[in-house]
Amino acid sequence: MDPLLPAIEIETAAAPLFSVIWMHGLGADGSDFEPVVPELGLDHSPGIRFIFPHAPAIAVTCNGGYVMPAWYDIISLDSNSRTVDEAGIVRSRQAIRDLMARENRRGLPCSRIFLAGFSQGGAIAYTTALTHAEPLAGVIALSTYMPTRKLIADEAAAVNQALPIFAAHGSEDDVVSIELGIRARDFLTARGHPVEWHEYSMPHSICIEEIHAVGRWLKATMTDVSNRS
Repeated sequence: MDPLLPAIEIETAAAPLFSVIWMHGLGADGSDFEPVVPELGLDHSPGIRFIFPHAPAIAVTCNGGYVMPAWYDIISLDSNSRTVDEAGIVRSRQAIRDLMARENRRGLPCSRIFLAGFSQGGAIAYTTALTHAEPLAGVIALSTYMPTRKLIADEAAAVNQALPIFAAHGSEDDVVSIELGIRARDFLTARGHPVEWHEYSMPHSICIEEIHAVGRWLKATMTDVSNRS
């Protein structure tokens, strides 16, 4: 097994009952979303272990081969399409699965693990969750897209057919167009996934209204999971 990805961890209470593995976007690192935790409004909620892994530094073709933190190589892009390195996506999927396996060893089953991500990190969250052989708690997909529809369709896991998904996008996003986000949403709903969709008047970023909505969805979904347990 390869070494685990380095990560920042924050626990909202002792002996957390849930985990959220949150992937950053291209060129960022795990610290990017660390400040979001106190803004989620999770007071009086079950304890959560937030894990913010750092992607490895690789050469990114669409950025002239510049080496930066990335979950996979992007060969070419415009705001409405991507040509990506599927092998790199599969490697990152395994790296996230290794973090999930560590959470299992810590006593948290996959059914209490959420995968979250922004932009490229959201693409990994989608791919990992929808093809995972054990049921997960949910997915939070922010300003992102579906990078490999064929991979997901070919390897879709029936146990995650009803996986709750929170998806949000900026209407003014000129990096990952909202059309790409809508295509991902429509792909998911056509396959029967329950998607809570939000649009915000913003560019390729996050906003406080979005983070508050994520917090509300997270609390509600944790309650549903706890009631089923």
